[in-house]
Amino acid sequence: MPEEPLAEEPGSREPPPAVVAQLLATEHWSLLATRGTMWSEVMSRITILLTVVTGSLVILGLVAQAGGFGTTFQILAIGLAGTGLILGTLTSVRVFLASDEDAGLILAMNHLRAAYAELAPGIEEHFLTSTRLDEEGLMRTYTMGVHRHTLVHILGSTNFFVGTVNTLLAGALVALVTGTLGAPIAAVVLGGLGAAVLYLGVFMLAGYRTFGTRRRMMRSR
Repeated sequence: MPEEPLAEEPGSREPPPAVVAQLLATEHWSLLATRGTMWSEVMSRITILLTVVTGSLVILGLVAQAGGFGTTFQILAIGLAGTGLILGTLTSVRVFLASDEDAGLILAMNHLRAAYAELAPGIEEHFLTSTRLDEEGLMRTYTMGVHRHTLVHILGSTNFFVGTVNTLLAGALVALVTGTLGAPIAAVVLGGLGAAVLYLGVFMLAGYRTFGTRRRMMRSR
């Protein structure tokens, strides 16, 4: 009596390469959609911040024309500067998180490209972006293959732009408060500069701590 063939265990057969490629492409498009949605939301927040700051300057200009730079102007300027700084700081926190998440999305897409290269050997040389999961691979994908210093990338980033706006607001706020209290010009200038430098230092430290975990993870890989 002929023996019956053994039943294959579920999942023992490897899926066809075409199915694997389709699944990888679906995941790739999902990551791209997530990245686009995230940055659309971040840019909306930045637009709101810049609108508030611009509107505050217009309001202060109108108040100064109507009543000069008296007590009303000073109190209103302090309130608007404080509001702008709070909104700017919250926006900066979101941009920090979005930038870190964006780096994770880039690395995930690099990982998918590595899978494409396994399915189609030799295709990697046609990629402008990278298949690596280290810092070099991250920067290559960010810059589309162009060798660029990390410092240039940081200075030109959205995050640093928002941090610069917040730094100016912090300096202006302390200068306004100091001036309203009747301090001399030298104290007003030094107070504003000190507050700006302090805020920028805290901002840079927060950025270092936020991206430090991601960099250590990439180096371990």
